[in-house]
Amino acid sequence: MSRPHSGDHYSYTVYADPATARSFDQRRFGGPIGRMVAASQASAIERFAGPVQDRTILDVGTGTGRAALLMARLGARVTAVDPSTEMLAIARTQAAEESLAIRFAVGDAHQLEFPDRAFDVVVSLRVLMHAADWKRCLTELCRVSDGLVIVDYPSSHSVALFQAIGRRVTHRFGARTEPYRVFGDRAVAAVLRKAGFRVCAEHRQFVLPIALHKAVGSRRFSEMTRDWSARLGLLRLFGSPVTIVAERW
Repeated sequence: MSRPHSGDHYSYTVYADPATARSFDQRRFGGPIGRMVAASQASAIERFAGPVQDRTILDVGTGTGRAALLMARLGARVTAVDPSTEMLAIARTQAAEESLAIRFAVGDAHQLEFPDRAFDVVVSLRVLMHAADWKRCLTELCRVSDGLVIVDYPSSHSVALFQAIGRRVTHRFGARTEPYRVFGDRAVAAVLRKAGFRVCAEHRQFVLPIALHKAVGSRRFSEMTRDWSARLGLLRLFGSPVTIVAERW
């Protein structure tokens, strides 16, 4: 399908690289902390989606298929789209290894080629932070959902703000990096509300930066600091990344 935005945008070019696709899961979710991050979010998504047996699920920007595989294992009828054929190749291989029947296709979050309200649940992870036009993407997710939309984003009220600023500066000077954006909760909620959805639950992961957790490399340290952050009320205020579920009004 044609892309509504320039293919030169980093969100297309970075993930079109075969080496990036092959190493994606290990870089993002390898090691004890990476696995902890993935498991924590997977648990939240499963809780937010509720029973999904035989329900229709769309995973937008599926990448290597993390959310699609999770939903398919739970018995959902899953469709998964991504603009990167390289990332989709990894996802297809993983689905085949588990004998999971997932429909994979090239697709763009800015312009989804599905009818209105075509799916019971729409999931999109690590997409809004990289999208050329995040508001258009979020509106599209809502358009094709009949009930729930589950998305995540780095919070602007967290240390992710400083990392995002640093990446944008280095990217401007020619560094090959991903200059992602951060979000305020109200901005996301406003776009959802305009599309007829309201946020009904959220999950926040850490106050300290994930890079620090990975550098320490201790699951016990990460769990302890997360639990203390929650007890002190800091996780609710400064936790990131944020995963939310929104329901149609």
